[in-house]
Amino acid sequence: RVTRVPLSSREIAGVLNLRGRIVTVVDMRARLGLPKPEDGKTAMAVGVDLRGESYGLLIDQIGEVLRLSEDGKEENPVNLDPRMAKLAGGVHRLDGQLMVVLDVDRVLELKTEVQMAA
Repeated sequence: RVTRVPLSSREIAGVLNLRGRIVTVVDMRARLGLPKPEDGKTAMAVGVDLRGESYGLLIDQIGEVLRLSEDGKEENPVNLDPRMAKLAGGVHRLDGQLMVVLDVDRVLELKTEVQMAA
């Protein structure tokens, strides 16, 4: 269960208790500038660790888990949506499709309203 944090940015869905650890939950739709889903489906959280801290990324769904080689990664295309480009760490070509790889460091570079105004 996610507990809302008063005065947090809209990108922070809240915090949750994961096996005794308090984990910050980031709403990826808000982070990407996307509207809230209209289908009423419950979102799910994917856990990530960065510099010793645990986070949950609130997402719509998981497709499949892939292990990709670093040498197959390409730079972001110039026509990539700017909302996605600011968080993307590159792309991979998969069976005629382009998969955007999120850069977790960039995703978790959260700024408070005070920091943004300064």
